[in-house]
Amino acid sequence: MRSVDEIAALTSWHADWAGLRVIVLGLGVTGFSVADTLVELGAELTVLASRADEEIADLLDVIGVGLVRDGFDDAFDDFAPELVIVSPGFAPHHPLVQRATSRGIPLWGDVELAWRLRDKTGKTAEWIAVTGTNGKTTTVQLATAMIAASGKRVVACGNVGVPVLDAVRDPIGFDVLVVELSSFQLHYLDSMSAWASVCLNVAEDHLDWHGSPEAYRTAKAKVYERTAVACVYNLEDAATREMVERAEVVEGCRAIGFGLGLPGPSDLGIVDDIVVDRAFLDDRHRSAIELTTIVELEAVGLGSPHMVANVLAAAALARSIGVEPHVIRLALRAFRLDHHRTETVALADGVRWVNDSKATNPHAAAAALESFDSVVWVVGGLLKGVDVSDLVAANAPRLRAAIVIGVDRHAVVDAFARHAPETPLFEVDTTDTKEVMPTVVRLSAAVARSGDTVLLAPAAASMDQFTDYADRGNRFAAAVHEMLGGGADDDEPPATSIDEL
Repeated sequence: MRSVDEIAALTSWHADWAGLRVIVLGLGVTGFSVADTLVELGAELTVLASRADEEIADLLDVIGVGLVRDGFDDAFDDFAPELVIVSPGFAPHHPLVQRATSRGIPLWGDVELAWRLRDKTGKTAEWIAVTGTNGKTTTVQLATAMIAASGKRVVACGNVGVPVLDAVRDPIGFDVLVVELSSFQLHYLDSMSAWASVCLNVAEDHLDWHGSPEAYRTAKAKVYERTAVACVYNLEDAATREMVERAEVVEGCRAIGFGLGLPGPSDLGIVDDIVVDRAFLDDRHRSAIELTTIVELEAVGLGSPHMVANVLAAAALARSIGVEPHVIRLALRAFRLDHHRTETVALADGVRWVNDSKATNPHAAAAALESFDSVVWVVGGLLKGVDVSDLVAANAPRLRAAIVIGVDRHAVVDAFARHAPETPLFEVDTTDTKEVMPTVVRLSAAVARSGDTVLLAPAAASMDQFTDYADRGNRFAAAVHEMLGGGADDDEPPATSIDEL
């Protein structure tokens, strides 16, 4: 039986992992990547998961790892693990997590394991870490595109793209990993020392998992710990500045701000609709470098305020690792947004139909709503303990009507009754998943007028009625095209599915 100190000392792929007894909690894409990695290292392991995709379960059997689907307490005791690797879905209050904690067994997430194993190949990649309540995926993709355009071998990984363990095991190796980190992953992460890091913004989310807003912010703040070169923060979100101020970083690490106003020295911002860098140049007190313009960003769908903020953050990360300004400009000209992020799926009879199913919390929904003047708002789902009252109150003047979906409809309807009682409100109470979006589209079409935007920005998670946010967005887009038939503009493509890790 290895001691806690001996396990803490496992900080290299080339350390002695053989025979280490590990329990893996959960068997999604992340859980399997953990199991596959540990088998390669020679560890002994078993996976505890009540739900498992049968294809993944079959792969687990192929690599010789046991899967326990129930009777977890007995399985845990019988196996007597020396280490527990936790998939992101397991909250700190989960009984199995509590069991490990009470016995003093080390608990790591997959990102913690990946950081310790990052030296598998001769090329050890620098890590750029991205978190925030909203905008993570777009910022990761933007930064990845900018760095790739500079000629470096780079991959987006973590909570988007490929699992981070798959990236560190790549036989060729990468120059840079751009790692999207959820608050769940950060909670179980304690060793990472990123080249550059950013928390884009902080708003209440996942309170059911973390237990309190304070615990959620504490998890997000861990992204800055031990950062080596640049802590990038949001000038318009004081919480992110406070996180940087409190972080223990590598000596010489700089704080780099980004915002939509005039930038100070060591900031990126906007001057006369020009996106500029006043951080990564020698004479930053008296000059700035042009990166792109708002007009150019609008041409590729990045012109809304929240998207410009993402561009600024990504540019700061890319500049920190040496990407030249003209390369950033070229990368932005070629960039295309993913589906389900303020994506126009149809335009017919003066009504724009927009899929922002990725808006799974009020902060994201607010950014989407603020992009349009007159909205038929499709809202609701699984609220995760978050109150939507402020969101409703702030956006009532722009609402033509609201269509409420999901299991937590009562809370949404109550918010409208208190803060927007004059807004026409329609509830979709069907329990048939196949009928939710066709009903939404019929109701929306009946109230929308020329110049309106029908906006799916639910401010809630999707798993109450759909597989994930992509499934929700795909069903919305399909229902819109089914209703419009040939009436939609040909240049507005329907959404297609993407993976949600």
